Amino acid sequence: MPPSSDDPTAISPASRAPSQLATGCVITVIEGPDAGARFAVDGQSGPRVLIGQSPSCEVRLRDQRVSRRHAALDLGQDGIRLVDLGSTNGTYVSGLRAFDVQLAGGELLAIGDTLLRVDSLQKAAVPTSEADRFGKTRGASLAMRRIYPACERLASAPVPVLIEGETGTGKEVLAESLHDASPRRDGPFVVFDCTTIVPGLVEATLFGHERGAFTGAVASHTGIFEEADGGTLFLDEIGDLDVALQAKLLRAIERSEVRRVGGTKLTKVDVRILSATRRDLDREVQAGRFRDDLFFRLAVSRIELPPLRKRTGDVSLLAQTFWRALGGAKDALSGDFLRKLEDYDWPGNVRQLRNVVTQHFALGEMPALDAPSVRHGPGRADDHEPGGAPELDALDTIVARDLPFFAARDAVMLAFEQRYVARVLAQHGGHVGNAAEASGMGRRYFQRIRNRTKGEDQ
Repeated sequence: MPPSSDDPTAISPASRAPSQLATGCVITVIEGPDAGARFAVDGQSGPRVLIGQSPSCEVRLRDQRVSRRHAALDLGQDGIRLVDLGSTNGTYVSGLRAFDVQLAGGELLAIGDTLLRVDSLQKAAVPTSEADRFGKTRGASLAMRRIYPACERLASAPVPVLIEGETGTGKEVLAESLHDASPRRDGPFVVFDCTTIVPGLVEATLFGHERGAFTGAVASHTGIFEEADGGTLFLDEIGDLDVALQAKLLRAIERSEVRRVGGTKLTKVDVRILSATRRDLDREVQAGRFRDDLFFRLAVSRIELPPLRKRTGDVSLLAQTFWRALGGAKDALSGDFLRKLEDYDWPGNVRQLRNVVTQHFALGEMPALDAPSVRHGPGRADDHEPGGAPELDALDTIVARDLPFFAARDAVMLAFEQRYVARVLAQHGGHVGNAAEASGMGRRYFQRIRNRTKGEDQ
């Protein structure tokens, strides 16, 4: 039986049509030190192809006036896009300085003293999955179903994977899904968030420390590499890791061994590395803020999670998934509510959508999507516009819904935690340590509450 047109989670036949994607081109060096060289780009290593002097570039040139990561070719549905990566001497297309331009094929690219020609743009049907999820990662849009086949292949492969995407797109959820579908599924899945640990403690957290290694080290401590032995280590927001520690991380990954701070013994570890970033690491490498060799190790394979605004139809599907997870009735979300959600651009992506649905569940009212409380995520001090319901009415609203006691209590607590955490973080410029101190609680406990308000599943 075909899905009903009233079913917001249904996938229309049009969305199942094969997707056409630029799958390759030939780059010929016309002038320069590498004149005569030809590079066939087929997109097998990922949708982004790097041009420059670095060993990690698919199109590697010897021209000294070419930057290590000079430019990138992004293979997409509309063809191939050329992006300058902050190069020293610039990128020129048919004589004009280019920063971000779409190619049609046959253009001449000038970088440094090298002249390149891009030929034979090809398009082919891209395999898409029929599923609406990969593990805990949900989404029936074409943008998501296009990445599921790659996820399935990478789950069983032992190679490192770099997951890229905007904040809130579900990178940690995808990493856990890759782990759960891998041969290491029975091993630990350990998360290290590079943004939440005080810089002075990152090394000890990663590799562990011995008693007396530094002030306050009253006992030996196992690092997360050892904790993840036999499983998967997920390095979240790897682009924020201090440059001084990147070399030590690279050494641990290359040698599969760690030495605790203050110790002399090397410990072998068997860990698969998954990492994620909201930053453009190609540009970070070019700017010298991220090591080229570490990038090369982490980005053996790359997956880019699309922002929610580009996932047609997924907003309704995810909203209903969150609603049911909270205990809401299956058909309780109105079509008008879902249409308003679909019309919004979701700068906070999946995480923001979850928070909005949770707020709707807790307060029993439709959040104003054009209000600052939603634009910047629920939980701000200005959640209610002038003339709106008083803050104290929220409790009465939840009680009036006649929920079971524990469900009502959890709804109130979650709404309170979201608002409190968002407010105190805003007061302290997003600094977790200062926010925790001002809240009168330990940093780890504050972080635990913060993670709970973000949610764990899509």
